[in-house]
Amino acid sequence: MDADWRLNFQNVKRIFPSMNLTDEQVVERALALPSEERALLADRLVESLDPAEIGRFREMWITEARRRRQEVRENQVKTIPRGEVLARVKRAVAK
Repeated sequence: MDADWRLNFQNVKRIFPSMNLTDEQVVERALALPSEERALLADRLVESLDPAEIGRFREMWITEARRRRQEVRENQVKTIPRGEVLARVKRAVAK
C-alpha cells in the first residue's frame, strides 16, 4: 500500500485520545475523520473480521440487494436518477 494511502495514525490518536469511550463516542469520532481516512479505517475493520463472518455479511448483502431489486421491480420505491445520485455523492464527499 502506498504511504499516501495509509491511515494517518497521528490524526487517529488525536481523535481517539483515550480508549475509555462508549461505542457511540467511537462512532462519532470516527465519522469526524476526513473521508479518505474513514474509508481506510473501514477497510481495516473489515479486514480484521473472521473470514467466516465476511462470508456471512456477504450473504446478508446479497439478500438485501435482491430485496431492494424486487422493491424497484414492483414499484414499491421511487428510484433516484443517476445524475442526482452523483451530485449527492459529490456534495457528501466535499464535506
